[in-house]
Amino acid sequence: MSKQQQPPAQFSNPETPGYVGFANLPNQVHRKSVKKGFEFTLMVVGESGLGKSTLINSLFLTDLYPERIIPGAAEKIERTVQIEASTVEIEERGVKLRLTVVDTPGYGDAINCRDCFKTIISYIDEQFERYLHDESGLNRRHIIDNRVHCCFYFISPFGHGLKPLDVEFMKAIHNKVNIVPVIAKADTLTLKERERLKKRILDEIEEHSIKIYHLPDAESDEDEDFKEQTRLLKASIPFCVVGSNQLIEAKGKKVRGRLYPWGVVEVENPEHNDFLKLRTMLITHMQDLQEVTQDLHYENFRSERLKKGGSRKVEDEGSEQRPNLVGKGSRIHKHGQRDD
Repeated sequence: MSKQQQPPAQFSNPETPGYVGFANLPNQVHRKSVKKGFEFTLMVVGESGLGKSTLINSLFLTDLYPERIIPGAAEKIERTVQIEASTVEIEERGVKLRLTVVDTPGYGDAINCRDCFKTIISYIDEQFERYLHDESGLNRRHIIDNRVHCCFYFISPFGHGLKPLDVEFMKAIHNKVNIVPVIAKADTLTLKERERLKKRILDEIEEHSIKIYHLPDAESDEDEDFKEQTRLLKASIPFCVVGSNQLIEAKGKKVRGRLYPWGVVEVENPEHNDFLKLRTMLITHMQDLQEVTQDLHYENFRSERLKKGGSRKVEDEGSEQRPNLVGKGSRIHKHGQRDD
Protein backbone atom coordinates (compact mmCIF):
# COMPACT_ATOMS: atom_id res chain seq x y z
CA MET A 1 0.00 0.00 0.00
CA SER A 2 1.60 3.26 -1.12
CA LYS A 3 1.89 6.13 1.29
CA GLN A 4 -0.39 9.03 0.64
CA GLN A 5 1.67 11.85 -0.83
CA GLN A 6 1.51 15.19 0.91
CA PRO A 7 0.70 18.12 -1.35
CA PRO A 8 3.60 20.54 -1.82
CA ALA A 9 3.60 23.75 0.19
CA GLN A 10 1.54 26.43 -1.46
CA PHE A 11 3.15 29.80 -2.15
CA SER A 12 0.32 32.04 -3.14
CA ASN A 13 0.80 35.37 -4.82
CA PRO A 14 0.28 38.39 -2.59
CA GLU A 15 -3.04 40.09 -2.91
CA THR A 16 -1.52 43.49 -3.70
CA PRO A 17 0.01 43.75 -7.17
CA GLY A 18 3.66 44.77 -7.08
CA TYR A 19 4.11 43.58 -3.47
CA VAL A 20 7.34 41.60 -2.94
CA GLY A 21 7.47 41.23 0.85
CA PHE A 22 10.25 43.55 1.99
CA ALA A 23 7.77 45.12 4.42
CA ASN A 24 8.21 42.05 6.66
CA LEU A 25 11.93 42.70 7.23
CA PRO A 26 11.30 44.77 10.41
CA ASN A 27 9.34 41.81 11.82
CA GLN A 28 12.35 39.56 11.26
CA VAL A 29 14.64 42.03 13.03
CA HIS A 30 12.13 42.32 15.89
CA ARG A 31 11.90 38.54 16.37
CA LYS A 32 15.68 38.18 16.30
CA SER A 33 16.19 41.01 18.79
CA VAL A 34 13.58 39.63 21.20
CA LYS A 35 15.14 36.18 21.02
CA LYS A 36 18.66 37.54 21.62
CA GLY A 37 17.63 39.95 24.37
CA PHE A 38 19.05 43.36 25.19
CA GLU A 39 22.00 44.59 27.23
CA PHE A 40 22.26 47.93 29.00
CA THR A 41 24.76 49.33 31.48
CA LEU A 42 23.80 52.22 33.74
CA MET A 43 26.29 54.01 36.00
CA VAL A 44 25.15 56.00 39.03
CA VAL A 45 27.50 58.59 40.52
CA GLY A 46 26.94 60.98 43.40
CA GLU A 47 27.71 61.65 47.02
CA SER A 48 26.58 59.19 49.69
CA GLY A 49 23.12 59.71 51.12
CA LEU A 50 21.47 61.13 47.98
CA GLY A 51 19.27 58.06 47.45
CA LYS A 52 21.02 56.51 44.44
CA SER A 53 20.35 52.90 45.43
CA THR A 54 16.73 53.64 46.37
CA LEU A 55 16.07 55.34 43.05
CA ILE A 56 17.55 52.48 41.01
CA ASN A 57 15.47 49.93 42.93
CA SER A 58 12.39 52.11 42.34
CA LEU A 59 13.11 52.44 38.60
CA PHE A 60 13.37 48.72 37.90
CA LEU A 61 11.15 47.32 40.69
CA THR A 62 13.88 45.11 42.04
CA ASP A 63 16.41 44.97 44.87
CA LEU A 64 19.93 45.26 43.48
CA TYR A 65 21.56 45.78 46.87
CA PRO A 66 20.05 43.25 49.32
CA GLU A 67 23.16 42.95 51.51
CA ARG A 68 24.56 46.47 51.41
CA ILE A 69 26.35 47.70 54.55
CA ILE A 70 26.59 51.48 54.98
CA PRO A 71 29.98 52.48 56.45
CA GLY A 72 30.31 54.95 59.29
CA ALA A 73 31.97 58.36 59.15
CA ALA A 74 35.30 57.06 60.51
CA GLU A 75 35.49 54.41 57.79
CA LYS A 76 34.73 56.94 55.05
CA ILE A 77 37.76 59.08 55.97
CA GLU A 78 40.22 56.47 54.67
CA ARG A 79 37.88 54.98 52.09
CA THR A 80 38.65 55.25 48.39
CA VAL A 81 36.19 55.17 45.50
CA GLN A 82 35.12 51.64 44.63
CA ILE A 83 33.34 50.17 41.63
CA GLU A 84 30.44 47.81 42.32
CA ALA A 85 28.73 46.33 39.28
CA SER A 86 25.51 44.37 39.83
CA THR A 87 23.77 42.50 37.02
CA VAL A 88 20.14 41.42 37.00
CA GLU A 89 18.17 39.79 34.21
CA ILE A 90 14.71 41.30 33.82
CA GLU A 91 11.94 39.90 31.64
CA GLU A 92 8.78 41.77 30.72
CA ARG A 93 6.22 40.45 28.23
CA GLY A 94 8.75 38.08 26.70
CA VAL A 95 11.46 40.75 26.26
CA LYS A 96 14.67 40.07 28.20
CA LEU A 97 16.97 42.82 29.45
CA ARG A 98 20.38 42.15 30.97
CA LEU A 99 20.76 45.24 33.13
CA THR A 100 24.08 46.08 34.75
CA VAL A 101 24.11 48.90 37.32
CA VAL A 102 27.54 50.27 38.17
CA ASP A 103 27.62 51.99 41.55
CA THR A 104 30.49 54.14 42.84
CA PRO A 105 30.48 54.06 46.67
CA GLY A 106 32.98 56.42 48.25
CA TYR A 107 32.65 59.14 45.61
CA GLY A 108 32.86 62.57 47.23
CA ASP A 109 33.22 61.16 50.77
CA ALA A 110 36.91 61.80 51.33
CA ILE A 111 38.35 65.00 52.80
CA ASN A 112 40.45 65.47 49.65
CA CYS A 113 38.38 64.63 46.57
CA ARG A 114 40.95 65.76 44.01
CA ASP A 115 41.52 62.31 42.49
CA CYS A 116 38.31 60.60 43.57
CA PHE A 117 36.99 60.11 40.03
CA LYS A 118 40.12 58.59 38.46
CA THR A 119 38.86 55.11 39.41
CA ILE A 120 35.57 55.79 37.60
CA ILE A 121 37.30 57.05 34.45
CA SER A 122 39.61 54.02 34.48
CA TYR A 123 36.60 51.70 34.69
CA ILE A 124 34.87 53.37 31.72
CA ASP A 125 38.07 53.15 29.64
CA GLU A 126 38.59 49.51 30.65
CA GLN A 127 35.16 48.57 29.28
CA PHE A 128 35.97 50.32 26.00
CA GLU A 129 39.32 48.53 25.93
CA ARG A 130 37.75 45.15 26.57
CA TYR A 131 35.12 45.66 23.88
CA LEU A 132 37.80 46.74 21.38
CA HIS A 133 39.89 43.68 22.26
CA ASP A 134 36.90 41.33 21.84
CA GLU A 135 35.83 43.05 18.63
CA SER A 136 39.34 42.65 17.20
CA GLY A 137 39.54 38.95 18.14
CA LEU A 138 38.86 35.87 16.04
CA ASN A 139 35.55 34.92 17.67
CA ARG A 140 33.18 37.91 17.65
CA ARG A 141 29.87 36.06 17.91
CA HIS A 142 29.19 36.37 21.60
CA ILE A 143 30.68 39.70 22.65
CA ILE A 144 29.27 40.90 25.96
CA ASP A 145 28.77 44.65 25.90
CA ASN A 146 29.70 46.09 29.31
CA ARG A 147 30.37 49.60 28.00
CA VAL A 148 28.68 52.28 30.12
CA HIS A 149 25.73 53.54 28.06
CA CYS A 150 24.41 56.13 30.50
CA CYS A 151 25.52 57.87 33.69
CA PHE A 152 22.99 59.27 36.14
CA TYR A 153 24.88 62.02 37.93
CA PHE A 154 23.20 62.89 41.23
CA ILE A 155 23.33 66.53 42.29
CA SER A 156 22.66 67.55 45.88
CA PRO A 157 19.49 69.63 46.39
CA PHE A 158 21.00 71.40 49.40
CA GLY A 159 23.42 73.69 47.55
CA HIS A 160 23.00 76.62 45.22
CA GLY A 161 23.85 74.76 42.03
CA LEU A 162 26.86 72.69 41.00
CA LYS A 163 29.83 72.16 43.29
CA PRO A 164 33.40 72.34 41.96
CA LEU A 165 33.58 68.53 42.19
CA ASP A 166 30.42 68.22 40.06
CA VAL A 167 31.90 70.47 37.37
CA GLU A 168 35.29 68.76 37.29
CA PHE A 169 33.84 65.24 37.21
CA MET A 170 31.34 65.92 34.42
CA LYS A 171 34.00 67.67 32.34
CA ALA A 172 36.28 64.65 32.82
CA ILE A 173 33.74 62.09 31.52
CA HIS A 174 31.46 64.01 29.13
CA ASN A 175 33.42 62.75 26.10
CA LYS A 176 33.26 59.15 27.32
CA VAL A 177 29.66 58.57 28.44
CA ASN A 178 26.13 60.01 28.17
CA ILE A 179 25.53 62.14 31.27
CA VAL A 180 21.99 62.62 32.59
CA PRO A 181 21.95 65.11 35.51
CA VAL A 182 19.55 64.19 38.33
CA ILE A 183 18.61 66.38 41.31
CA ALA A 184 18.17 63.98 44.22
CA LYS A 185 15.67 64.14 47.09
CA ALA A 186 13.45 66.69 45.34
CA ASP A 187 10.91 66.49 48.16
CA THR A 188 13.19 68.79 50.18
CA LEU A 189 12.51 71.63 47.72
CA THR A 190 9.43 73.70 46.98
CA LEU A 191 8.22 73.92 43.38
CA LYS A 192 9.73 77.39 42.95
CA GLU A 193 13.04 76.24 44.46
CA ARG A 194 13.12 73.32 42.03
CA GLU A 195 12.66 75.53 38.98
CA ARG A 196 15.26 77.99 40.27
CA LEU A 197 17.78 75.21 40.93
CA LYS A 198 17.14 73.60 37.53
CA LYS A 199 17.79 76.89 35.75
CA ARG A 200 20.91 77.55 37.79
CA ILE A 201 22.34 74.09 37.01
CA LEU A 202 21.61 74.38 33.27
CA ASP A 203 23.24 77.83 33.19
CA GLU A 204 26.35 76.46 34.93
CA ILE A 205 26.47 73.44 32.60
CA GLU A 206 26.44 75.80 29.62
CA GLU A 207 28.94 78.16 31.25
CA HIS A 208 31.47 75.37 31.78
CA SER A 209 30.79 73.80 28.32
CA ILE A 210 29.72 70.47 29.82
CA LYS A 211 28.19 68.10 27.29
CA ILE A 212 25.19 66.31 28.76
CA TYR A 213 22.93 63.87 26.92
CA HIS A 214 20.44 65.68 24.71
CA LEU A 215 17.32 63.81 23.67
CA PRO A 216 16.96 63.51 19.89
CA ASP A 217 14.23 65.58 18.24
CA ALA A 218 11.04 63.71 17.35
CA GLU A 219 10.76 62.83 13.66
CA SER A 220 8.22 64.74 11.58
CA ASP A 221 6.21 61.56 10.93
CA GLU A 222 5.84 60.75 14.65
CA ASP A 223 2.44 61.17 16.26
CA GLU A 224 1.65 64.33 18.19
CA ASP A 225 1.59 62.55 21.56
CA PHE A 226 5.20 61.39 21.14
CA LYS A 227 6.30 64.86 20.01
CA GLU A 228 4.66 66.40 23.10
CA GLN A 229 6.27 63.74 25.34
CA THR A 230 9.70 64.51 23.87
CA ARG A 231 9.16 68.24 24.41
CA LEU A 232 8.19 67.70 28.06
CA LEU A 233 11.17 65.42 28.69
CA LYS A 234 13.59 67.98 27.24
CA ALA A 235 12.05 70.72 29.37
CA SER A 236 12.43 68.59 32.54
CA ILE A 237 16.23 68.25 32.41
CA PRO A 238 17.78 68.07 34.99
CA PHE A 239 15.25 65.65 36.49
CA CYS A 240 14.10 66.31 40.08
CA VAL A 241 13.37 62.89 41.53
CA VAL A 242 12.16 61.15 44.68
CA GLY A 243 12.77 57.46 45.32
CA SER A 244 11.01 55.06 47.68
CA ASN A 245 10.48 51.32 47.93
CA GLN A 246 7.73 51.55 50.55
CA LEU A 247 4.05 51.06 49.77
CA ILE A 248 1.79 53.43 51.67
CA GLU A 249 -1.92 54.14 51.47
CA ALA A 250 -3.00 57.43 49.92
CA LYS A 251 -6.56 58.32 48.87
CA GLY A 252 -7.70 54.74 49.31
CA LYS A 253 -5.00 53.10 47.18
CA LYS A 254 -1.53 51.69 47.70
CA VAL A 255 1.25 53.82 46.21
CA ARG A 256 5.02 53.93 46.47
CA GLY A 257 5.94 57.10 48.25
CA ARG A 258 7.14 58.88 51.37
CA LEU A 259 4.88 59.70 54.31
CA TYR A 260 5.34 63.05 56.08
CA PRO A 261 3.32 64.74 58.85
CA TRP A 262 1.92 67.15 56.26
CA GLY A 263 1.05 64.56 53.60
CA VAL A 264 2.32 61.97 51.13
CA VAL A 265 4.86 62.39 48.33
CA GLU A 266 4.02 59.86 45.61
CA VAL A 267 7.01 58.60 43.63
CA GLU A 268 5.01 57.96 40.44
CA ASN A 269 2.95 61.15 40.55
CA PRO A 270 4.25 63.58 37.86
CA GLU A 271 2.88 66.52 39.86
CA HIS A 272 5.15 65.62 42.80
CA ASN A 273 8.46 64.90 40.99
CA ASP A 274 10.08 63.86 37.67
CA PHE A 275 10.48 60.16 38.48
CA LEU A 276 8.12 58.99 35.72
CA LYS A 277 9.76 61.35 33.24
CA LEU A 278 13.21 59.99 34.08
CA ARG A 279 12.04 56.39 33.66
CA THR A 280 10.24 57.25 30.41
CA MET A 281 13.37 58.94 29.08
CA LEU A 282 15.54 55.95 29.96
CA ILE A 283 13.18 53.34 28.48
CA THR A 284 12.07 55.17 25.31
CA HIS A 285 15.61 56.36 24.49
CA MET A 286 17.57 53.29 25.62
CA GLN A 287 18.37 52.40 22.02
CA ASP A 288 19.54 55.95 21.26
CA LEU A 289 21.78 55.93 24.35
CA GLN A 290 23.40 52.74 23.06
CA GLU A 291 23.79 54.16 19.56
CA VAL A 292 25.43 57.37 20.83
CA THR A 293 27.78 55.24 22.93
CA GLN A 294 28.67 53.12 19.90
CA ASP A 295 28.82 55.79 17.19
CA LEU A 296 30.31 58.67 19.19
CA HIS A 297 32.04 57.78 22.45
CA TYR A 298 33.34 54.33 21.48
CA GLU A 299 34.39 55.44 17.99
CA ASN A 300 36.34 58.33 19.48
CA PHE A 301 38.07 55.95 21.88
CA ARG A 302 38.70 53.42 19.11
CA SER A 303 40.20 55.96 16.72
CA GLU A 304 42.48 57.34 19.44
CA ARG A 305 43.58 53.84 20.43
CA LEU A 306 44.29 52.81 16.84
CA LYS A 307 46.36 55.97 16.33
CA LYS A 308 48.50 54.84 19.25
CA GLY A 309 49.01 51.39 17.76
CA GLY A 310 46.00 49.18 18.45
CA SER A 311 44.36 47.80 21.60
CA ARG A 312 46.31 46.92 24.69
CA LYS A 313 46.44 43.39 26.00
CA VAL A 314 43.45 42.89 28.29
CA GLU A 315 44.10 41.51 31.77
CA ASP A 316 43.70 37.82 32.44
CA GLU A 317 40.16 36.61 32.97
CA GLY A 318 40.95 35.67 36.55
CA SER A 319 42.22 39.11 37.48
CA GLU A 320 39.48 41.22 35.91
CA GLN A 321 36.91 42.86 38.10
CA ARG A 322 33.71 40.95 37.52
CA PRO A 323 30.21 42.19 38.22
CA ASN A 324 28.39 40.61 41.15
CA LEU A 325 25.44 38.71 39.77
CA VAL A 326 22.29 39.61 41.68
CA GLY A 327 19.12 37.66 41.08
CA LYS A 328 20.48 35.77 38.10
CA GLY A 329 17.72 33.82 36.39
CA SER A 330 14.89 35.54 38.25
CA ARG A 331 12.18 37.19 36.22
CA ILE A 332 10.60 40.49 37.12
CA HIS A 333 7.36 41.33 35.41
CA LYS A 334 5.76 44.67 34.70
CA HIS A 335 4.12 45.05 38.09
CA GLY A 336 7.11 43.73 40.02
CA GLN A 337 5.89 40.17 40.65
CA ARG A 338 8.68 37.63 40.74
CA ASP A 339 8.58 33.95 39.97
CA ASP A 340 11.93 32.41 40.87
